Amino acid sequence: MRIPDAVRDLERELRGVFGSRLQSLVVYGLRASASVDPAPSAGHSAATPARTLALVESLTEVDLRGCAARVPSWHAAGLATPLFVPTREFERSLDAFPLEFGAIVADHVVVSGTPPFERASVAAADIRRACEVQARSHLLHLREGFLEAAGNSHALAVLIEESAAPLAALLASVARLEGRTDHDAPAAARHAERVLQLPPGTIGDVVKLAGAHEIAGADAERLFPAYLAAVERLVGYVDGWAGR
Repeated sequence: MRIPDAVRDLERELRGVFGSRLQSLVVYGLRASASVDPAPSAGHSAATPARTLALVESLTEVDLRGCAARVPSWHAAGLATPLFVPTREFERSLDAFPLEFGAIVADHVVVSGTPPFERASVAAADIRRACEVQARSHLLHLREGFLEAAGNSHALAVLIEESAAPLAALLASVARLEGRTDHDAPAAARHAERVLQLPPGTIGDVVKLAGAHEIAGADAERLFPAYLAAVERLVGYVDGWAGR
């Protein structure tokens, strides 16, 4: 995997801020998104900002101020704002953020420093609990959004469109819970449809809307009942999951 020049430049700048306290820098989300262009055009950054995590020995207000001044140039270079986490804090946060940090552990490339995750592990019970919270939150959002749409098919279409990316993230979390390493959103949707015994496309058609896609009001009226029922079934599946 080719590391973008912008990430290499970021590493040099962080060395200037943290010195030897910068223990590791990783770029993550490579399989989950197109964060890293294997051959970016000169003068152009990847369509999706490259995401990075810097593990440091310590993190002070002075460090944050020094990094804050550089954020605009990082964004201009095609980088998302880096995550800065003291190494010890990261290790103790895996149970609190099992999905977020677990995804980084599962999908990253070390840019510099020692490989930081050799001893990192996320408990399946923590992932299951986080998946349940994510699934129940998604279900509540869909129900609330439907009420607020008040019968307006255009508003319902917007609700479905805006929920597509969170749904894809939810399905990726469930796939991770089951030990799957496939980060392809359509594949995760097909897997969920199989385990939930849903007709093909029930949730896959929603996942396809992530991004700039739009649907007509009539299509939203057709999609929503099955979509809502599928998420209800997904909540029950995750709630009862016990290492199937």
